[in-house]
Amino acid sequence: MTFSDLQLPTDLIAALAKQQIIDPTPVQSAAIPVLMAGKDACLNAETGTGKTLAYLLPLFTRLDPAQPVTQIVIVAPTHELAIQIHRQSCDLAQNAGRSIRSVLLIGGTPTDRQIEKLKAKPHVVVGSPGRIVELIERGKLKTAHLRSIVVDEADRLLDDESLNWIQKIVGAAPPARQLIFASATIGPQTRQVIATLSPDAERVRPGAVAVSDNIEHLYLVCEERDKPDVLRKLLNAFDVPRSIVFVHRNEVAERVAARLAHHKLAVADLSAELDKMTRKQAMDGIRSGAIRIMIATDLVARGLDIPGITHVFNLDVPTLSKGYLHRVGRTGRAGARGMALSLVTEIEARLVRRYERELGIVMQCVRVRDGVISPTRDFA
Repeated sequence: MTFSDLQLPTDLIAALAKQQIIDPTPVQSAAIPVLMAGKDACLNAETGTGKTLAYLLPLFTRLDPAQPVTQIVIVAPTHELAIQIHRQSCDLAQNAGRSIRSVLLIGGTPTDRQIEKLKAKPHVVVGSPGRIVELIERGKLKTAHLRSIVVDEADRLLDDESLNWIQKIVGAAPPARQLIFASATIGPQTRQVIATLSPDAERVRPGAVAVSDNIEHLYLVCEERDKPDVLRKLLNAFDVPRSIVFVHRNEVAERVAARLAHHKLAVADLSAELDKMTRKQAMDGIRSGAIRIMIATDLVARGLDIPGITHVFNLDVPTLSKGYLHRVGRTGRAGARGMALSLVTEIEARLVRRYERELGIVMQCVRVRDGVISPTRDFA
């Protein structure tokens, strides 16, 4: 199937070609006809498969640039993901030669400046739920002409903490609005909330495995106190060009980043506690290649698409297989090869079998000695 087969306008197809995107991914092939028809939908596909374009393309097809009103609101759980979606929206509009205005509304930025941007009557608003609700309630973000609302990373935004915001955004839109939910994982609780918000939402779930076949999964058993030093040895042994190291807490991210920097490794900390400008500099650094290693928590790294991530390291391993799925999905994207390596204690090694069983993957136990990675006996 081609984008022409999906009846996308020629200018959008040409815009994709400028980005070397020629053929639709399975989720795009499945989602575009459903969303172009104006139906509510839940896009459920693994990370790195093009879910953002799967909803942007049909939404752009239905959007009317001649109407200077906000027609699309896209909600994301993190500032970084919102920025990424906003950038993709702007690039698509520019490459297609369409006069579609997009505005980013996130916290950490002066509200007055965002209110000024809203005066330009953007067609598309992308942002974090709290800031979007604030500006709706202040009467600055007009929702009377909203056609579509996208809840990206739905399993994060439909939990108890954010659900109230999402309900307010949906409640502010006209009853005929289209609701779109997108996520790599959709648990029972999330499905129940979606069914409440949109009883007729069509589930779009291409027949693909949960984890990309392009990712090699390794694990190494060591003591908890030795993990930072083992990580440094692994980074040197693999000569990693661009990677993400996952930890559970912001203070650990700061400590590990400082330790690696002491050993002259090009590293950046992407802690949630950092200010917006520092986090933006870290993102720009890894995208440009000036930074080779990013230390991050799940909170800030969820849904990020950073081209060229070759390795994902779990310094702190996630308890749930869903967490592992989201983390390793930062590599092996769009057909590229990737590697995920988890550092586990002997007690944590039991999680390996859970990942294998629940995600349908095989994890190889390895060791590092004298700068060489080699297989070793299985601890799990």
